[in-house]
Amino acid sequence: MSITVVLQQMVIIFILIGIGIILFRRGLLSEEGSKQISSLIINVTNPALLICSALDDGPKVSLRELGIALAAYAAVFALLIAVGFLLPILLRVPKNLHYAYQMLTVFGNVGFIGIPLASAVLGSESLIFVSIFNLLFNLLVYTLGISLLQRAAGRQTGDDNTIPQTNHTFGRLQKLVNAGTISAAVTIIFYLGNFRVPVIISSALSYTGRATTLLSMLVLGVSVAQIAPKEIFSHPKLYLFTLLRQILVPIGCILLMRRLVDSRLILNTMLLMVAVPAANMPLMLAKQMDMETESISQGIILTTVLSLVTVPAACLFLVP
Repeated sequence: MSITVVLQQMVIIFILIGIGIILFRRGLLSEEGSKQISSLIINVTNPALLICSALDDGPKVSLRELGIALAAYAAVFALLIAVGFLLPILLRVPKNLHYAYQMLTVFGNVGFIGIPLASAVLGSESLIFVSIFNLLFNLLVYTLGISLLQRAAGRQTGDDNTIPQTNHTFGRLQKLVNAGTISAAVTIIFYLGNFRVPVIISSALSYTGRATTLLSMLVLGVSVAQIAPKEIFSHPKLYLFTLLRQILVPIGCILLMRRLVDSRLILNTMLLMVAVPAANMPLMLAKQMDMETESISQGIILTTVLSLVTVPAACLFLVP
């Protein structure tokens, strides 16, 4: 895989983000419109793109390979969790902001950026592995993610009982049933079952899924446009965090996993999923809990902006 291809895809992504910035500043796309598009991506276009990958007529990977991918990606998430607890200590981040760095470390943008990036760089055959990564992401964000935010919110308010019903086990289980987990599970089931659907349906899914890249980048563009450059680029610790999290951690993961996994596609998909910038989901959850969100927001924007450099740098270690 030529690094030129990766760089080209990142440049395309940033051009599309720039279009989102221009549309917002010219009043052609509002914050409310961005929220509606986000909902459309999460509930319609991303699921369609994933499910399309299961309907391809190309060669299929074996059940054994899917099991290997599941185990490998679960191990990677375990490593990210450990790194997430370690990095704030190493960087001497104030204790009340540890949760923000932990969320930024564990939860990468494997949906909005990861899905279209993997599709473009590795091909649609990689999306079955992206589905597994997304499934684990969704399971963790509504368990570990919410637990981290709850503890942080309790410390901010001085009352651990101020968090709404997400404390209840049933409430958390309900959160696990969402478009992300359902579409990832359906993709895996369709893939394993080698199901066939009418051309009309597969074509409709294909057209819908292709909208993911543009719409996702427009949403990110609106986010970037709403934050002053000074607020994004004036935090030295975030620069060091980004260097460690988005270059050294992905490289470390693939060097470690190369000793245990021999599938090039599993490894390269893993590298891309770990190298993507921070996800928006922690910010959305923090806003729902009325928490301080400035640190998470700054981290998301900075890691996204710097990903133009960090993703190609990490991808120098793609397995040829």
